[in-house]
Amino acid sequence: MRITIPVRPALVASLVATMAFLTPSAEARPRKAKASATAASLTVDYAIALAGMRIGTGRLAGAFERDSYRVDVSATLTGLVGAITGGQGSARSTGTLGAGPLPSTFSIATRTANSGIAVRMALAHGNVAQTEITPPLVDMQDRVPVTATDKRGIVDPASALVMPVRAGSAPTDPANCDRSLPLFDGATRFNVTLSYAETREVQKPGYSGPVLVCNARYKAVAGHRPDRPGVRFMEDNREMSVWLAPVEGTRLLVPLRISVMTEIGTNIIEATRWARTGETGPVAPALAQATIPEQ
Repeated sequence: MRITIPVRPALVASLVATMAFLTPSAEARPRKAKASATAASLTVDYAIALAGMRIGTGRLAGAFERDSYRVDVSATLTGLVGAITGGQGSARSTGTLGAGPLPSTFSIATRTANSGIAVRMALAHGNVAQTEITPPLVDMQDRVPVTATDKRGIVDPASALVMPVRAGSAPTDPANCDRSLPLFDGATRFNVTLSYAETREVQKPGYSGPVLVCNARYKAVAGHRPDRPGVRFMEDNREMSVWLAPVEGTRLLVPLRISVMTEIGTNIIEATRWARTGETGPVAPALAQATIPEQ
């Protein structure tokens, strides 16, 4: 779900920047998954709240077939906030699954009442091969340059929402929280580091059972403006967490809830409906190590 609505950096990028506001993006044309008995899909609807006030809705739709995946994420601001900002966005990522997600395409498009931005990325073996941002980013003198090294071994914000269970571990093994996500959204590179906090039992429409509660920390790497108060706030922020729920019949974990303290209150993205269909076999062995990025 990008981890931000008002704040851009974020936790597994707050459901793709609160589901899509995490980065700019554009449409991609990923390969269509073949129908098969091993295909499975998951749809999760989310409510988005800020400082206790509901401000929007989001959705994550994932399709998994053995070692391949497609994830679509969308978000729309509603109510007074939506009326003022007209904020909405959508993102899509496709790729393969191993020890981590290995994206091949990523796109995201966001729009407000008076502006919009789109990003499209092509990747190979976890490395960025091509990036297109429309309109182009403004060249800010204080922005930390993104180097070729920063674009290697990364994960996009949408792919980061799908976390394979560690080899030899049960889905709710605390070790599944302990991971570092190297994220890149086409413009900014950042790390989100997760660590185990606790295990809880939850009940949601469509899902009842244990979830892993992982604490999260944010670290800017490149593409950001280091003197901006928001960047410093996020790097010092210890009030960020994600609840990971297992997708039945797979070796995957997906966020059920994301909570991020912002400068104007706590941003919470929480599932209101969890719907899974189809069957799938175990995720194939690791194809490559992937890390995760930010914006």
